[in-house]
Amino acid sequence: MSPSWVETLAEFLRSAPGVEAVRLDPVARKVAFATLGSVDEAALRHQLAATIAAIEAQLGASAAAPAGFTLRHDHGVTELAGETCATAPKFWKWREFTWPEHETAAAPTEPEWKQLALLATVCGVAGLAGWLAASFSLLPASASLLLYSVALLAGGWDAAKDTWENLRARKLDIHFLMLAVAVGAVCVGAWGEAVLLLFLFSSSGAMEEFALDRTHREVSALLKSAPKFATLMLADGGEREVAVEELKLGDRVLVRPGGAFSADGQIVKGKSASDEAALTGEAVPVEKGVGDPVYSGTINLWGAVEFEVKRLPGESTLQKIIRLIQTAQKLRAPSERFTDKFGGGYTLAVLAGCAVMFLVWWLGFRLPAFANAGGQTSAFYRTMTLLVVTSPCALVLSIPSAILAAIAWGARRGVLFRGGAAIEKLADIGVVALDKTGTLTTGELAVVGYESFPPGRESEVMALAYALEAKSQHPLARAIVRDAQARGVRTTEVGEFQSLTGQGVRGRVGEAQVLLGRRELLEQGPLAAWAKVLPPAPAELAEVWVIGGDMVGRVLLRDEIRSASRDVLAALKQAGIRTVMLTGDRRQTADSVARELGLDEVRAGLSPEQKVAAIQELRASGKKVAMMGDGVNDAPCLAAADVSVAMGARGSDAALEQAEVILMHDRIENFLAALTLSRRAKAIIRQNLAISLGVVVLMAVAAIFGIVPLAVGVAAHEGSTVVVCLNSLRLLFGKNA
Repeated sequence: MSPSWVETLAEFLRSAPGVEAVRLDPVARKVAFATLGSVDEAALRHQLAATIAAIEAQLGASAAAPAGFTLRHDHGVTELAGETCATAPKFWKWREFTWPEHETAAAPTEPEWKQLALLATVCGVAGLAGWLAASFSLLPASASLLLYSVALLAGGWDAAKDTWENLRARKLDIHFLMLAVAVGAVCVGAWGEAVLLLFLFSSSGAMEEFALDRTHREVSALLKSAPKFATLMLADGGEREVAVEELKLGDRVLVRPGGAFSADGQIVKGKSASDEAALTGEAVPVEKGVGDPVYSGTINLWGAVEFEVKRLPGESTLQKIIRLIQTAQKLRAPSERFTDKFGGGYTLAVLAGCAVMFLVWWLGFRLPAFANAGGQTSAFYRTMTLLVVTSPCALVLSIPSAILAAIAWGARRGVLFRGGAAIEKLADIGVVALDKTGTLTTGELAVVGYESFPPGRESEVMALAYALEAKSQHPLARAIVRDAQARGVRTTEVGEFQSLTGQGVRGRVGEAQVLLGRRELLEQGPLAAWAKVLPPAPAELAEVWVIGGDMVGRVLLRDEIRSASRDVLAALKQAGIRTVMLTGDRRQTADSVARELGLDEVRAGLSPEQKVAAIQELRASGKKVAMMGDGVNDAPCLAAADVSVAMGARGSDAALEQAEVILMHDRIENFLAALTLSRRAKAIIRQNLAISLGVVVLMAVAAIFGIVPLAVGVAAHEGSTVVVCLNSLRLLFGKNA
């Protein structure tokens, strides 16, 4: 028999030293525990949350307090406490937090594209088997017809469902015409042609559904990364964990190292630095002290700080980005393919035209209605011929076949397209807007030099910096270690190693005490007066100071420019495409990179809102704009651009989910391949449309005058389909797109 809920809770109290009582309020979704003395609050919360998960379903049941405990109920609040003296509760310190949520995993649903791909595969396999059986008499005629029937059922299943829904809504579309053509082909004995038509059509639908399945998730990606809870500082000096939605203006919130700032606010206690790369794209940590602003969703790197909420969580920078994405999506007109625009009208026109021609041949020209007789083909036979030759099989495939070939070519070479709209639009761009950090640069800091004061001891600075940073995983430390290893610097044993919260590290190397960290290490020690005259680091560089024995020096680091960026920008300029940098970095940093790379225009210090405004301004010039970025701050302007391009390896979830073109492996040079590919794909699409429409018009005229037998009509129809597919395959096998 399983223990009652109160026994489970009592077991938690027995196993948690320092915890005197627990309060549960299931209605208000609050939990609190009382302590005496210092405790590991994080561990206790985790342990209590697990306990609640075990007893939650039993809380409504009545239970008695076990020996040694007192149980009290008051207005829906339940308190279980250990027996103690009467005065002890006055000294309890209560810590309250939100009732832990225990999500139940939803049953996984099969993506629709997998179902469509399975149906298309069954259609293709069964159809091929039926054709082989019929062509080489491998099986009885009934067996080949059965295989054809299975293929038709699988290939037409999804089209039939869509057609049924449309018919109930009194609409006709291309799906209906596909089914009508297949049925007509079967009626005149062209089983193989009917299966091929539905196989190609269903395969195209599966591939398009796969692309759709990968889009429209950028807001959920942002919401998952947004802080959910905050540590609220109480008036009596205590702490309480609350949901971020409960924060009010003026609340003081504690953020420990590694935690996320839960709202926009201002530091009121402590010093640290924050990683704001997700919002501003700035790779260098931003120092934070009393009076400095902090932003929701950014990460506190070093010291514990307290900040005052200056903006409600719903109005934070992160929430603004989410709303900007939603608004930008509405501003961008949907891309409709050529065949989608006239699908319903074309279907009605073909059906009406065939029906009229049946009556004309039957009643006007007195042809037999259904049976061929006297050397004359029936009106129905001619109608089916007209229906076959006017069916838009090649027309429907003219665009998807080229798009799919382009997608396949790009995927093999590190370019991922999310659907055909991006391929079509990318060919027409006249402006490319680029983020700096993570796009034109690698987003990883790299050492650009060592300085010593006085000069001449740079190698010692390098060796000491490497020794102290060898075991750290901080971005600055990784850059220093990587550079030292590349230079062949030997490791040195460090004794008495200690981390200085918010400042740096220190240790003993040989006989000397060595400090490594921020400039404050100099300004607060005996070198404070001398430190004031030391030159500041250039605006585009970060610095790490090293103090050891009689030597002072620093390491200078910079966000490393991608080796291919310069060539890519030069190629774009040669192609007549204007390049514009949109960055949240400081003007000096942005200008330095722009001069080195040869950008046409630089816009620096931009917030996410200003980036979106810049994209809209560029679009207002009449040229299509492609935006390339990788951070959360880039997601709104990616949504606002005509074509959105993201760096795949380093890109944030929001940027990747918003992007229509993803450059895998962080290779910016793949953008040129994508541009060339899109232009070739658009040219081939035009050729395919001309071929397919030309054959339809020519054969329709011939069929109306009765000079085209069904066999020739099917050959022309399928021949144009094959030509269109082969023309599209040129994209797949092209070496340079």
